[in-house]
Amino acid sequence: MFCLADILKGIKGASARNVNRLLGCSGAVWQEESFDHVVRSDGSLEQKIEYIRQNPVRRGLVKTPDEYQWLWVGHV
Repeated sequence: MFCLADILKGIKGASARNVNRLLGCSGAVWQEESFDHVVRSDGSLEQKIEYIRQNPVRRGLVKTPDEYQWLWVGHV
């Protein structure tokens, strides 16, 4: 049986290798840790989703979340 931390480690490792290969670079892609948060309400869930949507904007990859081609959710 796998725990969530092991599953995330595998996903993060594989995706980091692929990102570095595609970009022709090396180094960290993900933060060292995962930060869990208890979602207790619809409002809290909406805040977390919007935080994630804004990540590519904060990194300067796009001007708006909708410009990010790997966006997995629309407006909340």
